[in-house]
Amino acid sequence: MKKMMILAMMMVMTISAKAMSYNAAKNEALFLSDKMAYELNLTAAQYEAVYEINLDYLMSLNGHGDVFGIWWDRRNADLRYVLNSWQYDKYVALSHFYRPVAWKAGSWTFAVYSHYNRGRFYNDRPTVFVTYKGGHNRIHGSHYAHMHKPAVHHHAPAVHHPVPAPHHPKAPVKVDKRHGISNHTLASNTPRHGHSNTGHFGRR
Repeated sequence: MKKMMILAMMMVMTISAKAMSYNAAKNEALFLSDKMAYELNLTAAQYEAVYEINLDYLMSLNGHGDVFGIWWDRRNADLRYVLNSWQYDKYVALSHFYRPVAWKAGSWTFAVYSHYNRGRFYNDRPTVFVTYKGGHNRIHGSHYAHMHKPAVHHHAPAVHHPVPAPHHPKAPVKVDKRHGISNHTLASNTPRHGHSNTGHFGRR
């Protein structure tokens, strides 16, 4: 009996070890959402909603089966309420946004780091970065059902700020399943230099 209890405890520890920590999830959600704001020309309100949706998705992952499971479906459903048709179509077309996470060799990998330099941000943190702890994806219906969407852009808007510096693709970044810490430097909690308090969102 004692042996069975120890085995059960070990199984629980193994399962929980696969979950991403809150701190790791919020920083990965921030990096991903910042790039989505840049590529999809998000408004400030959209940026905050996208950050919440990405955080909810990342915090719901416990292993390989969750990557494209119910929480991925919920992420896409919520984003349909937040993004207009042009933005959503582009989101689906960019695999590093549409399929941002993979589970390989016991670690999480993030495709966005193959396209953007680590530590490069285009916007200030959304205000909900400090306050939102997750959970909107677990309510009945969608928290974003009445979200106001901007007018549809039929063509990509003009660029009014520098595009990313050229770089060579990098291997996806991994997160250690035991500690939820990635092998790149997570976003600092200090303000980034060169950005105003209002920031800019996408190519406006």
